[in-house]
Amino acid sequence: MGSYAGAFGPHAPEATYVAHAFEERTFDTGEISLNYAVTGDVANPPLLLIPGQSESWWGYEAAMPLLGKHFHVHAVDLRGQGRSSRTPGRYTLDNMGNDLVRFLRGVIGRPAVVSGLSSGGVLAAWLSAYAEPGQLLGACYEDPPLFASELNPVVGHSVRQGIGPLFALWAKYLGDQWSIGDWSGVVSAAPQELPAWIAGLIARGGDEPPQNLREYDPEWGRAFWTGTVGAGCPHHRMLAAVKVPVLFTHHFRMVDDSTGALMGASSDLQAARVVQLVEAAGQPITYQSHPAMGHSMHGQDPELFSEILTRWARGLSGSAPAARR
Repeated sequence: MGSYAGAFGPHAPEATYVAHAFEERTFDTGEISLNYAVTGDVANPPLLLIPGQSESWWGYEAAMPLLGKHFHVHAVDLRGQGRSSRTPGRYTLDNMGNDLVRFLRGVIGRPAVVSGLSSGGVLAAWLSAYAEPGQLLGACYEDPPLFASELNPVVGHSVRQGIGPLFALWAKYLGDQWSIGDWSGVVSAAPQELPAWIAGLIARGGDEPPQNLREYDPEWGRAFWTGTVGAGCPHHRMLAAVKVPVLFTHHFRMVDDSTGALMGASSDLQAARVVQLVEAAGQPITYQSHPAMGHSMHGQDPELFSEILTRWARGLSGSAPAARR
C-alpha cells in the first residue's frame, strides 16, 4: 500500500490499463474522446452497453460474446472511466447522456437497444427519456439506483443512506483525477468511516488499488455524494418523460434494521415508483425481481443476463435479435 498521487488515468496509460480480448476504438464527441469496443455481426440489431460507476467497458467482457450472437454490440467507457477523457467539473447525467446521444448518432447510426448497469442504468433511463427521436428501440435498466443515487429523492433512501459513503471515501483519499492517491488511507479509514457492510468490500480489496479503480476518476464519487451529478435532472421528472419500452431488473436489496440504511441499489418502494412513472408515461415496463442476484448480473451470470435481455428485445418493434447460431 502507499501513495499513487497522479498515477492513474489516460495520461499514464502504461500504469493504468491492461489488454483485453476486444479491440478498443475511440469516438470524438466534439468535447471528449469516448472509448469503446465492438463485437457481433453488423447485420444484427445494435446494442449499446453502459457500465456502472467504477466499471469500464470490459466489465461486460464475459457477456459480450454471448450478446454478440444476437446483437451488434457496442460497450463504452463513460467520461471519467476507462480510457475515455477526464472532464473535471463536468460530471453530470446530462453531460454523460449527451455523450451517448452523440455516440448513437455518430457511431451506431440506427435505432438501438440500450442496457446500463447501476449508474449506467440511470443513464439508460436518461436515454429512454431524452435521446433523439428514433435513436432507441428500448432500454434495459440493470439494477439502477433510481432515486437512491439522488441527494434529495422524492421517494425512499438518498445516496447518503446507501452506497454513498464509499464514494465519499474514494473522493476524500484518492482525490479528483487521483490527485491524492492515498490508497493506504482508504483501507485504514474504511472501518471508521464506512458502514460495516460497505467496509467489508474494502477489506477484501487487497493492498493495491483494484484495476477498475485505476481506470476511474474519483471525482465521479464526489459528484454523487454532493448531488452535483444530478443537477437539473430529477429522476421523477426523467422517468415521467420515458418514450420507449423498458426492462427493469432489480437485484439484491434490504434495509438494515439497526441503521435504516439501504443495502442494494434501490428499495422495493423506489422500484414500485419507477414502474408507476414509466407506465404513466404510456410505456410498457417489464419488471423482474432477482433478490438473490448480486449488483451486476452481466458480471455474475452473463448467460442469464444475455438470455433475459435477448428474450425481451425480441418483443420490441423494429428489433429481431438473430437466432442463436
